[in-house]
Amino acid sequence: MTSVAVSGVAAAQTASPAGDAAKAEAPATSAAPCGGDLATFLSGVKTEAVGKGIPADVVDRALAGAVIDEKVLGRDRAQGVFKQTFAEFSNRTVSKARLDIGAKKMKEYASVFARAEEEYGVPAPVITAFWAMETDFGAVQGNFNTRNALVTLAHDCRRPEMFRPQLMAAIEMVQHGDLDPATTTGAWAGEIGQVQMLPEDIIAQGVDGDGDGHVNLKQSSSDAILTAAKFIKSLGFTKGQPWIQEVSLPDNLPWEKTGLQPGMTAGQWFALGVKPRDGNTQFGDLAASVVIPQGRKGVAFMTYPNFNIYLEWNQSFIYTTSAAYFATRLAGAPPYDARNPEPGLNDEAMKVLQTKLDAIGHDVGKIDGILGSGTRAALQREQQRLGIPADGWATQAVLDALP
Repeated sequence: MTSVAVSGVAAAQTASPAGDAAKAEAPATSAAPCGGDLATFLSGVKTEAVGKGIPADVVDRALAGAVIDEKVLGRDRAQGVFKQTFAEFSNRTVSKARLDIGAKKMKEYASVFARAEEEYGVPAPVITAFWAMETDFGAVQGNFNTRNALVTLAHDCRRPEMFRPQLMAAIEMVQHGDLDPATTTGAWAGEIGQVQMLPEDIIAQGVDGDGDGHVNLKQSSSDAILTAAKFIKSLGFTKGQPWIQEVSLPDNLPWEKTGLQPGMTAGQWFALGVKPRDGNTQFGDLAASVVIPQGRKGVAFMTYPNFNIYLEWNQSFIYTTSAAYFATRLAGAPPYDARNPEPGLNDEAMKVLQTKLDAIGHDVGKIDGILGSGTRAALQREQQRLGIPADGWATQAVLDALP
């Protein structure tokens, strides 16, 4: 969960969840020691760990045989990103097989999920959707040596301030008997287990769900479920509130107000003609946004404050919307109405669009061919200026209209 890796099935396209170190670049300078001779670096790590109260023999055992994993560096330098549309990605990830398995898992671990909801307020479908998307219910957890991955990324000078604390936490896990430095494997950036969490979060949020005295997110589904629930609660999930809801939209909606931006309640959207597909309007007082992943002619959702936990888990709009939709399906919602969205731009055309927006003066970030939040926001402003529906969806017509 607190991840940086592209692990498991969900990660076929991007970094994974929550504290996701992969989502942010390191500052230009960092106080965290990095680089140089590996033995000298590890000696510094030992000194720091012992200073934190971890016995020297535990640190020696945790670091014995540690090596730099060049494959980890390769993954770090070439992280995958979402270039599929919402329809493409959600149809692939929210499959019938996964929905069926998810339903069986919720039944098999019904008592554990009941405890998760009672103690942390997080319903089974929310946890199960993440469980499915991160590792296919534990089937694909990654095969990188966790200790070596964290040593590699802490030693590397790109983001040491993010990974050195994770290495320290991994050493603490060795002390607790919850990580074997020689055999524990996971994602390339150090996430471990069925819900892919980094060591710091395992220590902070880990729950021994099966009562064996350890937090084992690799083998114990009970531990993984309850730890995920506690973690999701820590991100701000509010019991009894929705996270996402499919809606239909009127043709005259003020499209410039759509997107992940604050300022309106669900009731205000309802007053503008937005209609929940399930007819449930009881949460009208909650803050809400209307998101349209493929423009005003495609599927539309209303997001509520609980959707923010998805954004904390993974900043990719396509991943988060798919995960949130997945959870609604597990909770009994029907497949969404895809409607008939206008064709989007291909990779090269998207880069042309970003280049044009950048030349106009908009900050779209990296010219990468991805319709991310920065590009969507810039595009909406230009659509509004041009007098066309400002839905933030990049089409050939919009590209042609830009100077």
